[in-house]
Amino acid sequence: MLYCGGVYVQSWREASKALKTLLLSYNYIRSSLLMQGMGNFTMRRVAVFIDGNNFYFGLRKLFGKKKSLKNFDFEKFAQFLAGEDKVVAIYYYNALLDKEQNLEKYESQEEFFGKLKQIPKFNLVLCKLLKRNIVGTNKFYYIIKEDDINMAVDMVENACDNNFDVSILVSGDGDFVPAVRSVKKKGKIVKNIYFKNSSSRNLKNFCDESFELTKDILNNFFEIFSTKKGNE
Repeated sequence: MLYCGGVYVQSWREASKALKTLLLSYNYIRSSLLMQGMGNFTMRRVAVFIDGNNFYFGLRKLFGKKKSLKNFDFEKFAQFLAGEDKVVAIYYYNALLDKEQNLEKYESQEEFFGKLKQIPKFNLVLCKLLKRNIVGTNKFYYIIKEDDINMAVDMVENACDNNFDVSILVSGDGDFVPAVRSVKKKGKIVKNIYFKNSSSRNLKNFCDESFELTKDILNNFFEIFSTKKGNE
């Protein structure tokens, strides 16, 4: 006979079950205390910084046109990244589409942005969209400017103002390394969340933790309904 978790059991199998029950009880009590702000558990303040353009194309690479950003639950996603800690701010960086080029996509994006603004503690940061011609042709393309600069400045300023304990950077851009270095000098933790095909080894090495977004993980944050198609 074995003694496990305050009870006597007949076999190792029963001991394993007892330990699992004990662990579940512990996690439930711990979560309850965290929700009530009680106990000896300290919830860290988490700020999430999302490179919107990088995130959009990361999803498109994984899902094609089968999924839409308008159906993505960013509030739930941010809390997933924070774990048992407290999300104090979410920053999302993008740019308005060219209204004259495609009115339908512009209106679809406006609808998407309107939904984001309803999320508590959500900060939508709109950057510049520049139209550039391809030399020797009548074709053109668009690029978003100042998103990385705005993102880096917001991370560093918030770290200096002690507005968070943990910064979660959702981007694979290696240009953020200097900002990460500055944030860490303030005693903050920096985590890098990235897509496999748009990651930076240098950025991952400088961050305290790194985590790859996969199709299985992201599927959990899409709402179960469809909306009209549109490039957000």
